[in-house]
Amino acid sequence: MSTQENLQFAFAGESQANRKYLAFAAKAEKEGFAQIAKLFRVVAEAETIHAHAHLRALDGVGDTTENLQAAIAGEAHEFTHMYPGFVAEAKAEGHKRAIKSMEEAMAVEKTHHRLFEQALAAVQAGQDLPGMDLYICPVCGHVEIGQPPEQCPVCNVKKDKFTRMG
Repeated sequence: MSTQENLQFAFAGESQANRKYLAFAAKAEKEGFAQIAKLFRVVAEAETIHAHAHLRALDGVGDTTENLQAAIAGEAHEFTHMYPGFVAEAKAEGHKRAIKSMEEAMAVEKTHHRLFEQALAAVQAGQDLPGMDLYICPVCGHVEIGQPPEQCPVCNVKKDKFTRMG
């Protein structure tokens, strides 16, 4: 493999380790192991530092316009190509939890795509987005601006479960 491929592989691995360790931390905390949860979170942050270093070495961070264009392309790829194929395969295998997980993610990626497009339009007009409250569904990741809906349009979780992010 080339150094470029090694960096891409390392970036993916470090990114996955971060997310996995955060899930492990949440589980440890629920089981009453506060210090083990803390350890998982600290190591997860270290994995993020590694991932960011690899991404920089890949020249994977541009200016905000370039980054938004990359995000838009990535989100579009997920809901137009990646997830449809994954869902079809999960259906063929009868894997109900995978179907639900992937269909929800596919629906939410469309929202992320739209939000990034709005942000790109603002940057191209020489502006930032206006101040806003952002809410996220803790079940499927759906993002809402302003106020959460009575129930999530993707997974139907109730309004009071949404988390305010900013």
